Amino acid sequence: MDNDQTFSPSRRQVIGGLGTGLAAAVAAPAFAQSSGGAASAETAPVELKDPTKLYPQPPFNKQPQEAPGLASKMDPLPDHGEKSYKGSGKLAGRKALITGGDSGIGRAAAIAYAREGADVAINYLPFEEEDAKQVIELIKAEGRKAIAIPGDLKDAAFCAELVEKAVQELGGLDILVNNAGRQTATASLEELTEEQFDKTFKVNVYAPYRITKAALKHLKPGSAIIITASVQAYDPSENLFDYAQTKAANVAFAKSLAKQLGPKGIRVNAVAPGPYWTPLQPSGGQTQEALTEFGKKTPLGRPGQPAEIANIYVTLASSEASYTTGQVYGSAGGSGNP
Repeated sequence: MDNDQTFSPSRRQVIGGLGTGLAAAVAAPAFAQSSGGAASAETAPVELKDPTKLYPQPPFNKQPQEAPGLASKMDPLPDHGEKSYKGSGKLAGRKALITGGDSGIGRAAAIAYAREGADVAINYLPFEEEDAKQVIELIKAEGRKAIAIPGDLKDAAFCAELVEKAVQELGGLDILVNNAGRQTATASLEELTEEQFDKTFKVNVYAPYRITKAALKHLKPGSAIIITASVQAYDPSENLFDYAQTKAANVAFAKSLAKQLGPKGIRVNAVAPGPYWTPLQPSGGQTQEALTEFGKKTPLGRPGQPAEIANIYVTLASSEASYTTGQVYGSAGGSGNP
């Protein structure tokens, strides 16, 4: 979901306690029908797939959209796991609130959570209703509760209302995903208006603070909070001056809050995606020129699809990551840090 840049090579950070859980999550769909810890003798071999050719590669067409953009108008259409994600009960009975759940990474997480057995509430802007309706139907198709809560996260009062409505409709809350983000490419600091700077911080920094604060009284031991950060927190682009700062704040959010809430049994982690094919990009997150080559500079040579990151959000929300808190997990096609 972030700006595609050439990153200097860096050693991948080892995420304490997360490796085995993530490995299990990635493997889970293939072995969902097997009993016990190993694949049965009847399990068919899993086909090897070249990740460089698994999804569309640049060049892409220019496709300007009005912010915040719609996934349904992108070319090619993003893959959120609508047909590919297979659940295995990792989140059975859980109740999740996901901001920005209409499209992109938030939509992929919502679909995966429902297929893992969770009831899900999604927040989005009224403009994004077309995409949101599709997500709600996909959640319902899994036999789970699907709650749609449109509204503007820049509004402090709405942030509190969002949490209370989600808790009321879901019957509780134990997974909170602060995912919604605002990104606008701006060539120079002179062109960055105070209005844009303010809006970016209100959506990316103030909203997670407000929503999480309102949610704390509802979260019990075993609950999980996840915030979507970015590779921009570690290697900021020159034209994402305001956005990059908010993503660095998201990393600090996860690390600091994890220390506060750890003794209460509530885990807090962040995910730092690289260039992902989401509506954030054609609706102002990239220039149209940059969009045509989006993801090309990564070692895998293409942008990620939201479906490719859903397992991380599932694992971080599940008991498989019970010793993982205050961590940042990267997914950037071979670039970025972590």
